[in-house]
Amino acid sequence: MGFYDRHILPRVIDRACGSAALVAWRARALEGLRGRVVEIGFGTGHNLSLMGDAVTELLAVEPSSVAWARSKKRRQDCGFPVTLAGFDGTRLDIEDGSCDGAISTFTLCTVPDPVEALSEIRRVLRPDGRVHLLEHGLATDERVRRWQRRLDPLERCLAGGCHLTRDPISLARQAGFDVSGLDQGFGPGPRPWMWLTVGTAPRLGEAPSAQTSSAPL
Repeated sequence: MGFYDRHILPRVIDRACGSAALVAWRARALEGLRGRVVEIGFGTGHNLSLMGDAVTELLAVEPSSVAWARSKKRRQDCGFPVTLAGFDGTRLDIEDGSCDGAISTFTLCTVPDPVEALSEIRRVLRPDGRVHLLEHGLATDERVRRWQRRLDPLERCLAGGCHLTRDPISLARQAGFDVSGLDQGFGPGPRPWMWLTVGTAPRLGEAPSAQTSSAPL
């Protein structure tokens, strides 16, 4: 990982994903969070102020030391303990069935194997647990999809491996979640980046027999 990815990109992502226009979308994604929660792609902690009083503990998974350092003030200001619980969303060092909820906001686009990351989330959730999602991805509008496919190689190069062409609903379904409660629509900003998937998905009773990611590499 070079200087740009280590030091510049986390600051760019902090500003881009911290837009005031996204607060309402984040708030919707985080509705109903309670108890012990794990968040993959914690970033600089933009979700902390929106989690509510029912959250008692947050386990943060974040690979960037710069992003973690920039989250210090937000961590100090929230009303529950926030612990750095790991660096890799596909390898959670958390006990099976020990979390009441999980969060992924603008993370599945970048994690190398999103189905594996979601499968790890499913593993650590209690039977009645839910994953709370706010993700951008492949649009249903064919004109936008064409632009997403054209821009995807450049996006991956400049944005730390971020993909414009992943489908969060398909990924969650593959990992063993009920996706019927997820909604989609265009958010604020350029359409190739702003086809958003938002909502909560409960874990299904049985894990999929084969977890093979269809996400573009």
